Amino acid sequence: MKNFFHRFKRSAFTFPLAVVTALTLMGISETAYRTSVDALDRLGEMGMARTSNMVLLRQVLDAENGQRGYLITGRPEYLKPYRSSMANIGETLRTLGEYYAHEPDRVADFTVLATLVSRKVSEMDTTVQLRADGRDEAWRAVIETDIGREQMESIRLASERLVTRESKLIAARRDEVYQTLLLSRLGVNAMTALSVLAFFMYLRQSNTLEKERVHKKEALQAERDLLEVQVTARTAQLTELAQHLQTAREDERSRLARDLHDELGALLTAAKLDVARLKSRITIHTPDITERLVHLNDTLNEGIALKRRIIEDLRPSSLSNLGLLAALEILGREFAERSGVKVVSDLAPVSLKPSGELTVYRLVQEALTNVAKYAQARQVVVTLKPRGALAEVDVHDNGTGFDTQVARPSSHGLLGMRYRVEAEGGRMAIQSTPGAGTRIQATLPQI
Repeated sequence: MKNFFHRFKRSAFTFPLAVVTALTLMGISETAYRTSVDALDRLGEMGMARTSNMVLLRQVLDAENGQRGYLITGRPEYLKPYRSSMANIGETLRTLGEYYAHEPDRVADFTVLATLVSRKVSEMDTTVQLRADGRDEAWRAVIETDIGREQMESIRLASERLVTRESKLIAARRDEVYQTLLLSRLGVNAMTALSVLAFFMYLRQSNTLEKERVHKKEALQAERDLLEVQVTARTAQLTELAQHLQTAREDERSRLARDLHDELGALLTAAKLDVARLKSRITIHTPDITERLVHLNDTLNEGIALKRRIIEDLRPSSLSNLGLLAALEILGREFAERSGVKVVSDLAPVSLKPSGELTVYRLVQEALTNVAKYAQARQVVVTLKPRGALAEVDVHDNGTGFDTQVARPSSHGLLGMRYRVEAEGGRMAIQSTPGAGTRIQATLPQI
């Protein structure tokens, strides 16, 4: 064996064979390198297309959020993100159009997506313009149809179809890269002097791929962080909007209560005075006339009582005039008289802001309303007491209860109570078990 290697080194064919082997391996390595570079470039383009498709879907969602915010509130500041998203949608569509113009097997799917996005953009522009023109019935009619949801679902499906195809193509390209690397690895194993150089090239390529993977991972993490920030900001906006709507609702109730008290009260009082004048001026009192006057007077009294009850529901005057404890006592007593459910009140003085007192009153009022509708209870215990720096309110009934883990379509009142308490800086908890009653507890900061 030793003599064989010695003769082989001295052979005239040694150098030419080494040169041919080196050139062959260099050709294999060069081919593998260029194939990998082309594949990576192509992967970059496909990754851009896939990301642009996802960005397009997010931009349409952002535009729809801005549109919904403007339609609901009428506030012009919602148009800024809406218009920004609309401009970005056009730019993204142009970028994707340039890419898919060279992809005949996917251009049809992109054309479908672009058509759906254009229709959605047109629908949103139409509703925004109708809202700006003050044509409320027209834009509400558009919104109340399912066309917006159907369009968004179609856009999502078309986008997912393109993203899926890009992902499959990326996987195929990645397989090609892996095959190329495998060929290069086999060549490296066969090299002698050039093996170190070829192996170095392989490591360099692997390092490039790793850097690209890390870069994509960092980009994905940055995008995820950005989305989390956006979600937090949107949540804060929705919370602020809910607080604003709640305040506006109470202001509207107060205005209606004042109007009913001033306008309707004046009309009913004038009517009673007119009945009294008529009664005093009628000289002949027949049974029929007397009965009609009595019935008219009773009807006016019932109207005045109804007016007073509606005003109390809209804005409890007892809360403003007598304070929270007296208002809750009156609320419980009137509820017991109407429903026949025994109400036990255990109330202690607490120090709350006027808005906090109104929150406590509305919470107890909503809880009693739920008891009357659903609980089938025989007794309700209402407790209000201080607990350190907090005021604790508790409404406990012995009714049928419910499973808190099961979503209920009629739980909007409970959800509204929770948002209202949290808007005052407090916390609310609901405890209920089927057959064991329901307990609603809330704590609010005292002043």
